[in-house]
Amino acid sequence: MTFKVVIPARHGATRLPGKPLRQIAGKPMIWHVWRRAVESGAAAVVIATDHASIVAAAREFGADVCLTAAHHASGTDRLAEVCASRGWADGQIVVNLQGDEPAMPAENVRRVAENLAAEPLADLATLCVPVGRVEELLDHNVVKVVRDARDFALYFSRSPIPWHRDGGFSLDAGMPPGKWYRHVGLYAYRVGALRRFAALPVADLEQVERLEQLRALTAGMHIHVGQALALPGIGVDTEADLARVEQLLAS
Repeated sequence: MTFKVVIPARHGATRLPGKPLRQIAGKPMIWHVWRRAVESGAAAVVIATDHASIVAAAREFGADVCLTAAHHASGTDRLAEVCASRGWADGQIVVNLQGDEPAMPAENVRRVAENLAAEPLADLATLCVPVGRVEELLDHNVVKVVRDARDFALYFSRSPIPWHRDGGFSLDAGMPPGKWYRHVGLYAYRVGALRRFAALPVADLEQVERLEQLRALTAGMHIHVGQALALPGIGVDTEADLARVEQLLAS
């Protein structure tokens, strides 16, 4: 099984402009993300960006980089452009590692690709980890997922799911401990399925929950959700996140 990794890196983030170039432990954040991808054993790692300064920084540390259109609404669309421009075959597995995940363990990147390769019925694959605290279950910024008996996604939501009618909000209410799951935003696609997904119209459920993966479920695509091998680390959206990740990686 071979796979490739594409790292979408947008310069104009609303909450943290120029985020991919912000320094963490003496290196730009995008360098740390690129290193996690390289460590995963990917056959190729491509940084996909809309900004010349990120292109220049990536080339300086030796990364393969693709300057993509500025109009893309999501990292998935940017990923699809890279696959098309590189001429990758429909059966090629490609992992979307977001450019603001410098602490994503490399074993998770490989794991999501392996899971997709092992499931011929899956169009895409992603990961989850058990919810550890009630606060996580109730936090709308923490996306929850419910899976079927073969670990295919039934639904993703910002609300606590499943909702136990009589059990309140205890983590073991009506469910064995460790069986509430939070989604880890790391995806593997077969290129053909990625092209199909990128061509789909925005779905009603996607608009309501602000969750792009619900577009795939609405269209009848199959999403395999395996359990991550390691905790996903800290994604960077704010100055506080940046400080926490710097402390983690510097140590």
